[in-house]
Amino acid sequence: MPETILPKAAVDRIIRKAGAERVGDKASAALAVALEEIGLEISRIARELSEHANRKTITDKDVRLAYNQWKRART
Repeated sequence: MPETILPKAAVDRIIRKAGAERVGDKASAALAVALEEIGLEISRIARELSEHANRKTITDKDVRLAYNQWKRART
């Protein structure tokens, strides 16, 4: 699995929060990769939104709007 910036323990907690009793190392690593890919895509959209508004700073509103756009595109 590729190296990720998300801590294994945090990803493990996410899986457990979903109801898993036990979590394998490869499962945590696979989810970390997937979450980073999704996060990068949402961040790219948020950056485009802030640039469109002539801002250099990405705001929480940009991220929420980017997430909603990303989510709508997948349904």
